[in-house]
Amino acid sequence: IRQMYDFKNGLRQSADARKPNTPLMTGFAVAMTDEEIRAAAEYFSAIPWTPWIEVVETDTVPKTRIAGGMHLKLEGAEAGTEPLGNRIVESPIDAERTELLRDPRSGFLAYVPKGSVARGETLAHRGKEGVAACTVCHGEDLDGLAIVPSLRGRSPSYIARQLADMKVGMRRGEWTPLMMPVVAPLTAEDILNLAAYLASLPPTP
Repeated sequence: IRQMYDFKNGLRQSADARKPNTPLMTGFAVAMTDEEIRAAAEYFSAIPWTPWIEVVETDTVPKTRIAGGMHLKLEGAEAGTEPLGNRIVESPIDAERTELLRDPRSGFLAYVPKGSVARGETLAHRGKEGVAACTVCHGEDLDGLAIVPSLRGRSPSYIARQLADMKVGMRRGEWTPLMMPVVAPLTAEDILNLAAYLASLPPTP
């Protein structure tokens, strides 16, 4: 409910102007009544989280193309691999089920740099100079406390986007000020490592 009102009131935006889903969500939220927002929240919160992202630490990644905001593996003569470098590539396991059928049961592979999961675990549980551990607010198991959300098993691209948006002031909801001193010192590599680690955790049952 809080996130829908943040969209509705212009408090949740994206630092990436190329992302079409943020203005779409704003339009949906503006058009919805209070009753509709509450009904949607009750419906979605009743659905149990299920694992849908498999994190793979690697040096190379399948070549992909961007379509519908997703990395789709190239096929035929264009197929092959390329160095992953210092990035995360999140790609559907079955492109047809995901892209064409929008099948929510078709999962994703998240290719992450070797060692990033362990580095993210250390940062999430111990923090670093000037940065509090994620567990301080999100719970020792990172499965959330009261209205503080769970971080387990979330899409790494989603986690990275939200941290980056808060860092540059594009996400300004009621609780964002509590996150600002945490995200301000985070480097791009910190965000990558946190996203890789959090995505590797099984979601809260």
